[in-house]
Amino acid sequence: MSPDLWLPCIWIFFIGSRFPTQWLTLFGIPVIGGSLEEGSPLDALFFGAVIFAGILALRRRQITLSFLARENTWLMVFFIFSFLAIIWSDFPFVALKRWIKALGHPTMALIILTDPNPQLAFRVVMKRCAYVMISLSVTFIKYFPEFGRGFDYWTGSATNSGINLNKNELGYCCMIFGIFFIWNLIVARKISNKTEQRNEVLISLLFFGLIVWLLQMSNSATALVTISLGSVVTFGLGLRIITKRYFGTMFVVSCVLVAALELGIGVYKPFLEMLGRNPTLTDRTEVWADALALADSPVLGAGFESFWLGDRLKILWAKWWWQPNQAHNGYIEIYLNLGAVGLLLFGILIVSTFNKITSRFSSDFEFARMKMGFLLTILAYNYTEATFKALHLVWTMFYIIALDVPRITDSKTESLPAKHLPPRIFIEKAGIVFPESQS
Repeated sequence: MSPDLWLPCIWIFFIGSRFPTQWLTLFGIPVIGGSLEEGSPLDALFFGAVIFAGILALRRRQITLSFLARENTWLMVFFIFSFLAIIWSDFPFVALKRWIKALGHPTMALIILTDPNPQLAFRVVMKRCAYVMISLSVTFIKYFPEFGRGFDYWTGSATNSGINLNKNELGYCCMIFGIFFIWNLIVARKISNKTEQRNEVLISLLFFGLIVWLLQMSNSATALVTISLGSVVTFGLGLRIITKRYFGTMFVVSCVLVAALELGIGVYKPFLEMLGRNPTLTDRTEVWADALALADSPVLGAGFESFWLGDRLKILWAKWWWQPNQAHNGYIEIYLNLGAVGLLLFGILIVSTFNKITSRFSSDFEFARMKMGFLLTILAYNYTEATFKALHLVWTMFYIIALDVPRITDSKTESLPAKHLPPRIFIEKAGIVFPESQS
């Protein structure tokens, strides 16, 4: 595998656990500087270096914006609009720095997707990260409680966070890796080498068992529901009774049926009670109302990741002692920062991503079924958490499933020098065939 794949591994580890300064603080090493608006200079330097190294890797692979724009029009439009939103931000310099950090999401996703074998590259990156992140979380909780355990801000009860800052962050890490290992277990059956197949199955079962244990320890209801949703979708798409051609229609009909059940008999409240949660989702719905009341620019929003700054933040912190710094709803978060225009563009992006994934069912089914499972999981997860922002692992996963690296037909590549070919096409033209066990 390409050594460039270590870059997304490093990226996922730090945004999926703790930032460098938070790791240093955890082990008692003092860190000077940093604020809510500006962030930590050390973190900025670290993530800037990783992003810069990623951009250099893509340049070596001859990946250009024009090459990507053909298949990712709406993703490009949304990202460009996010950049323009810096102009009307009350904190343009802070917004610019946050936008530059956000470049890391598509950069790391492209390093994986432009690999000669993107499916294998994705599996390698996710397994490398799981070996460290899942194992460390179990170790912290069981043997280093001063690092892996804490107390809930609201109830004061003991909680388990592993290598993360809180139980909700541990929950979404379990969600991401849990769905991955379900999918990895499914695709392992196609490995022709029996020894390699057995090892892959055992690895998947072992880590999925650790993830189930961590989910139980984290007590994250949102992660439990979403990992179940993603697993059911990923597995269910392989059943013969599911017609891939009409999956979009089936999905829309299912959404309509759920809405009809809610309007008819009210299934939402009993479902929350079954999960042991109250109708306010631990005060989330009240935070939604307070944040929306402060949205003074409904069309364009407060600017790229600028709503939770300045006077608005002071007002909300004066009411909520636990000091929220996000809307705890990804769609409301986009509306607050980018307004109705940004929310509309993001909605079109979701529909476009959904259609691209379904179009791949016939040509690359195994990778497409994983993407669909993650897409629906991410959309559901953002009902109670805002992950379409900042340096968030779920946001990186969205770019991995939303970005589509176009394939160039032989007729268009015959006249191109090798150095101008995308890596995947160069490998194919060179006549290199990957073993079935790595496909």
